Amino acid sequence: MSKQKDVSPSAEGIAASVKAVKNGGLPPVHLWNPPFCGDLDMRIARDGTWFYLGTPIGRFELVKLFSSILKREDGKYFLVTPVEKVGITVDDAPFVAVDFESSGNGDQQVLTFETHVGDRAVAGADHPIRVVRDSETGEPSPYVLIRADLEALIDRKSFYRLVDLGAHHEGWFGLWSSGEFFPVIPSADLEGI
Repeated sequence: MSKQKDVSPSAEGIAASVKAVKNGGLPPVHLWNPPFCGDLDMRIARDGTWFYLGTPIGRFELVKLFSSILKREDGKYFLVTPVEKVGITVDDAPFVAVDFESSGNGDQQVLTFETHVGDRAVAGADHPIRVVRDSETGEPSPYVLIRADLEALIDRKSFYRLVDLGAHHEGWFGLWSSGEFFPVIPSADLEGI
């Protein structure tokens, strides 16, 4: 990100975002292309905690509002209103998937994830699951796409539950959801574990 500027989202911009939300939906941030106003000292930690000026934001409603105007462009994260765009820092993924529901079995299984801010996404072609393994430790970091290039890190307890639902397919151990198979680890790597 560029050098920190003293930026403060305006009440008018936030009010415009709130007005844009209809029927509990999300603002149309994909339609907004306001001028960049600088970077804000706001950070989302790997565990999903939002910080402003180094202090955790304790009001869930405020975090939920900010998360609804979050946008990713060229690998960078921004809070966007119809009139301004400010850069923020995201340590890993902007969301954390804290739970999921499963229905069906085998390739008919459907996995529905919920984030720490209440977003829901059904894993499938439009909301893929991916797993990145640490090159040194082999430890997995699982993600699911929530919306518009914004992913959620799947929390550890949910990932362990997902592994119990996993299956082998074409040399991979992975997960089925909505008719799609999402590889987690090569089946051969599971031998001896």
